[in-house]
Amino acid sequence: MDIYSHILSSKKKQSKLFALLIDPDKQAESQLITTIKKANKAKVDLFFVGGSLLLEDSLEQCIKIIKSNSDIPVLLFPGNAMQVSNKADGILFLSLISGRNPHMLIGQQVISAPILKQTNLEVISTGYMLIESGQATTASYMSNTTPIPHNKKNIATATAMAGEMLGMKMIFLDGGSGAQKSISEEMIHSVSSQTEIPLIVGGGIKSAKKAIENCQAGADIIVVGNAIEKENGLIAEISNAIHKF
Repeated sequence: MDIYSHILSSKKKQSKLFALLIDPDKQAESQLITTIKKANKAKVDLFFVGGSLLLEDSLEQCIKIIKSNSDIPVLLFPGNAMQVSNKADGILFLSLISGRNPHMLIGQQVISAPILKQTNLEVISTGYMLIESGQATTASYMSNTTPIPHNKKNIATATAMAGEMLGMKMIFLDGGSGAQKSISEEMIHSVSSQTEIPLIVGGGIKSAKKAIENCQAGADIIVVGNAIEKENGLIAEISNAIHKF
């Protein structure tokens, strides 16, 4: 399956996609299998797998469990160049374009490119943008970058435009793990209206209502991570709402 072509096709049809973000460190095997079953039943579109900091050597096992229990495509969401596995279907090849840390803009990518060349992973270049969400996040700390201020939609828009002009295939606006504030609809709309590539939005989305508001503002893919660990019915609730959009 060509994942990016599917994403583009969905965007063209104005169909919204729902991705579950799985942090391999945060779910025991039994809990992960339960989450996968819920995702299958709710017809989730994508799994994103990875995290800013993985303390356990559990990435490969996590992907193996997902692939053994689901046909939903798995995209790596790497926090660093070490988070690569040929067991996945593809990888979001992230460049942290919201920051000014050259290691996250191009350094990690140079390290991982020769490794990715040896795999069968579908590589999808993605302009990753951290947005201030009310508290310091693991992503901002580990990347040693300052997020774009929550109320500075013009900075976010210009950054996304630059990412598109540099050849990025997607833009990812992220409030980070445990975000207290979700990204504003004004910022999402501004970025969406000034770019043509698919827009991913994540961080602080804790209800179907918020997911729909983000879709109405211009998000093409909604990503939920932390919230699904706390609310049993949230996967189905958000997936059903998005797919009826």
